[in-house]
Amino acid sequence: MKVKHVIVLHGLYMSGFVMRPLCSRLEESGMTVLNITYNTLDPNRDTIFAQIDECIANEPAALVCHSMGGLIARAYLEASSAASHYVSKVITLGTPHKGSHIAQKMKQKGFESFLKNSVEFLLTKNGNWPFKAKLYSIAGDLPIGLMPLIVKGSQSDGTVLLDETKLKGMAEHKVFHLSHTSMIYSRQVLDYILKCLSEND
Repeated sequence: MKVKHVIVLHGLYMSGFVMRPLCSRLEESGMTVLNITYNTLDPNRDTIFAQIDECIANEPAALVCHSMGGLIARAYLEASSAASHYVSKVITLGTPHKGSHIAQKMKQKGFESFLKNSVEFLLTKNGNWPFKAKLYSIAGDLPIGLMPLIVKGSQSDGTVLLDETKLKGMAEHKVFHLSHTSMIYSRQVLDYILKCLSEND
């Protein structure tokens, strides 16, 4: 069934504002888009999940998420509301599905106060994707950021390790030569997202 509604979730320290160009492109393709802004340091699950449920309205839907937003999406599917079963695709951009190495380091160094309640999501170590909804995981390998200093010789988008974006059970793993934030604005990535959304289940 063709996706009718797309829910967009931004990443840590961001807001829905950064996702607007991506949302505009999705709307041009004829889909209804809900661009959710939430407090990344103290995410209110009930509020976020209720907004997603209302947008889906028992019609085919997809979640498009940057970074931590992908972990919020996972938590939403785990909550297993009636509406969540209409989600056929989850597309993540630079999401540390296996847990964030940088967040772990910040916690170890005593900088946990900069993360607050986001650690509930960022430090979750997931090994697989058990949901009916297909996961398309997009990663970057242009290491502009702290990661090359923290893990020398690693492959990353500068913030998230390439390996953190891989899960058993995902439908596809796509790597672009982009940094963690630039993938949000990449035409290549947008074209790929639209291709994934247009594919028949």
